[in-house]
Amino acid sequence: MKYCVVLVFSMMLAACGISPVAPPPTGLFADRLFLDPSERISADDVFAVSAAMKHFLSTEIAREGHARHQHQALFDALYTTGKLKLEYDSAMTRNAAQAFDARAGNCLSLVIMTAAFAREIGLPIRYQLVNMDEVWSRSGDVLFSVAHVNLALGKRNIEGGFTRGDSEFLTIDFLPAQEIRTARTRAILEETVVAMYMNNRAAELLAEGKLDDAYWWSRAAIGQDSGFSNSYNTLGVIYLRHGNPVEAENVLAYALEREPRNTHIMSNLVLVLNDLGRVSESRALARKMEQLEPDPPFSFYDRGMAAVRKGDFRGARDLFAREVDRAPYYHEFHFWLAVAYIGLGEIEPARTQLTLAMETSSTVRDHNLYAAKLDRINAYRVH
Repeated sequence: MKYCVVLVFSMMLAACGISPVAPPPTGLFADRLFLDPSERISADDVFAVSAAMKHFLSTEIAREGHARHQHQALFDALYTTGKLKLEYDSAMTRNAAQAFDARAGNCLSLVIMTAAFAREIGLPIRYQLVNMDEVWSRSGDVLFSVAHVNLALGKRNIEGGFTRGDSEFLTIDFLPAQEIRTARTRAILEETVVAMYMNNRAAELLAEGKLDDAYWWSRAAIGQDSGFSNSYNTLGVIYLRHGNPVEAENVLAYALEREPRNTHIMSNLVLVLNDLGRVSESRALARKMEQLEPDPPFSFYDRGMAAVRKGDFRGARDLFAREVDRAPYYHEFHFWLAVAYIGLGEIEPARTQLTLAMETSSTVRDHNLYAAKLDRINAYRVH
């Protein structure tokens, strides 16, 4: 079986517990192998409020008057009245100021922006990890596992204190309400949120081949929250892609010791051990991983693509449908299921799947691409 490297990417990510965690071993970092970062990397920038953001607060929130209603005023100004006209776009994880300027971002970016506004006006914040089924995406041979958090805004009393009851918190989420209504949540620290942001930037830069910058972002993520295991996974992949398998094994073995059933880490360690010539160890770990996860992400998709290449659209349809069943919010599965339906001459279900691909797309570019293809199918129907 061909393996892809696996990164855990956040909209937000799976996170550590709320209790403090011991710092990692110092031997995990190899600064000498990488060029200095090309940009500033600082936790201070994540929630920094720009002049434009302060102006927005002074014009859209201050006019609402009563302090007791500021959390509702902020919620309305950002997400109800449409003053910002925010768009969901997962192409890049932005800090608060960047998300505000772009009027766009992924879930993590928009949560960070909201938190920055709330901090500026003194509202209490609660970050929540949402327990949902894993969502996957892929860029080349890099798989991204995407998990989710949201934000709850508290109410400030006139006297200057804060209310504590859950009924006084407004939950802000960027997924449809029906997707999160029954999902369980748990609180996470702001340090973890910053680590998530930095790990996202590392993963994005890694996917772009910018390994030096990716290293420093990943290193900074571990410095923010040493208990956030996904950053170690990212660092291991960076070492692997940079041609440093010994350092990669060191990091991934440490991460796997902490989480011995983590198949994301296993998948990457399989590649590292193979690169080191330790083929028998690599195969043994691959067998263990396949026992834990017999049908890994994208396995039905890959078999479906093979069926498409053979012209077997019926087989491709069935395989893509299996991926859609277990990952209904990933646009590419819907798109290729539509392609299979077109190959079978079934235009109506193809139109349905293209519509779902457009609705679940995570970037403006993909949304526009699917919209154009849907227009072509609709034109075909007219003629």
